[in-house]
Amino acid sequence: MQNRPTAAELLESLAELLEDTLLPALPPDLQHRARVGANLARILGREAELGPAAAAREQELLAAVPVGDDDALWQALTEVVRADLAIAKPGYDSWEGE
Repeated sequence: MQNRPTAAELLESLAELLEDTLLPALPPDLQHRARVGANLARILGREAELGPAAAAREQELLAAVPVGDDDALWQALTEVVRADLAIAKPGYDSWEGE
């Protein structure tokens, strides 16, 4: 059983502290750094939650690609990149092209 709060919950609390409490109190030249810190904390939180399953799925997908099957490889790589985007930049993982 995982103790509470989880790493992802702690990181979200850190992001909220940076954005909601510290950011408004900081001088303008430091506000961008607080936003970057909050964003990094959220990325790490998503990595803690989604990363292990995404890594396991990546191995499954790539291992299942038949040698020389470019279409299957493309589909597998597309799914791998979507999982990475769900962690790094949520919302971009659902993009379907132009």
